[in-house]
Amino acid sequence: MRLSRRTLLGAGAAAFIARPSVARTAAYPPPSQKAMLPVQGGRVYVRVNGDLNGPRAPVVMIHGGPGGTHIGMLDALALADERAVILYDQLDSGRSDWPQDPANWTVARFVDELDAVRRGLGVPRWHICGISWGGTIALEYAARRPADLASVVLGGPLISTRAWLADADALRAALPRATRDALTACEGKAPPAAAVCDGATQVFYRHYNRREDATAAMRAAAAMPGNRGSNQRLYEAMWGRSEFVATGSLRDYDGTPLLARLDARRTLFMVGQHDEARPATALDFAARVPGGAELAVIPGAAHGTLSDRPVETVGVLRGWLRRHDTPAL
Repeated sequence: MRLSRRTLLGAGAAAFIARPSVARTAAYPPPSQKAMLPVQGGRVYVRVNGDLNGPRAPVVMIHGGPGGTHIGMLDALALADERAVILYDQLDSGRSDWPQDPANWTVARFVDELDAVRRGLGVPRWHICGISWGGTIALEYAARRPADLASVVLGGPLISTRAWLADADALRAALPRATRDALTACEGKAPPAAAVCDGATQVFYRHYNRREDATAAMRAAAAMPGNRGSNQRLYEAMWGRSEFVATGSLRDYDGTPLLARLDARRTLFMVGQHDEARPATALDFAARVPGGAELAVIPGAAHGTLSDRPVETVGVLRGWLRRHDTPAL
């Protein structure tokens, strides 16, 4: 099986990383409501926990990928004790429709899809939190400066493919020589056996993608009927077959100019201490937001902050969302 960062984040990584699980919730609560909402190209699965009409603005969690699922966002449901939490599967992933039409696989359509979810639920104002590829969607959405946006959290975001690959190169350089050599060989014209390449990639992920195994609750949620899981075809079309070389439609993506259009008062970058999106790079991006956006680093976490350190990540999100529930002056 070919490993990819976005597949791991979307599916929970249980099949690949055999490490002790963090003791957490035994099971996730069922949704207060769920729907299949129409978007360009089909329908997307949406679940809500909490009261959409409550006193605090809802938060929508945007999963990674392209082609991941909402399963990796389930620990954010802890926030539903004080506000509605909205999770959804992007088109061609998870429980959503799978038209498998590459014409739908554009950044702009995925951004429009997010707003279609808001309109479909009748939400007048919300917070958005995008993780990894979901951070790209959140960046593009926030750059439009919509009146409905309470705040934006960019979690381990893909802001620039060039910067992402530079981070990957820097992190690879810190791995043991045998792993570095294997990863280089796997990108050559005559790669070694798949098991060698998967093993070397797994070492990278254990350091920088997820440091903890998926819990039983997450595995059970991923195995529920109707969940088709992550979409490798979509991932390869937009990113590529190799984790460390972008060959898909995102290969030249650069959202850096959009940072100048963000509101620093309403923008938070959030990364793990050992994130693939390195804290130093995130700090540079935050500084490019006029006035300087905030940066939160989750101690001990890799790229999957919610999975590695759910208590700490939810704590950061809870405090941030509370501070930004009121409209900006």
